[in-house]
Amino acid sequence: MPAFFLPRAEDPDQAERLYEALAEFAACEPAPPGQRVASIAFDLDGARWVAAVGEELAGTRTTSRLRRGELLEHTEELTSSTRVLAIYPGTPCTVVTDAAPITGATSDWANPFTVTPDEVALFTG
Repeated sequence: MPAFFLPRAEDPDQAERLYEALAEFAACEPAPPGQRVASIAFDLDGARWVAAVGEELAGTRTTSRLRRGELLEHTEELTSSTRVLAIYPGTPCTVVTDAAPITGATSDWANPFTVTPDEVALFTG
C-alpha cells in the first residue's frame, strides 16, 4: 500500500490538517499513523464495491441465470464519479467523498457514508 496521502493535499502537513478537518466533518475520530485506511472492500445491494483514497468508487455485480439448462453468469462493472477523500476506521468505517456538501457534485452515495468492510488495507506509515 502507498504511504499516507489525501487527494488535494499538496504536502504532508496539509494532508494532516485535511485529514483532521474531514474527520470533524464526518463526526468521527482521525486514526493515528499506522492505522489509517487506504482502501476497503464491501458488499452492498448485491454488488461488490471498493473504496480507495484518491480513486472513484468502483464495483461489480455478478448475476446468474439458467438458459437452456446452462447456468450463465454476467458480471457488470459499476462506476461512480464520486471520489474517495478519506476513510476512517471503526465499526463501521466512515467514508468521506468529494460529493455534496463538500463540493456541488451530486452522487448516489451519502457523504459521508458508513459501511462494514470485509477487507481493509492500511497505508504504510
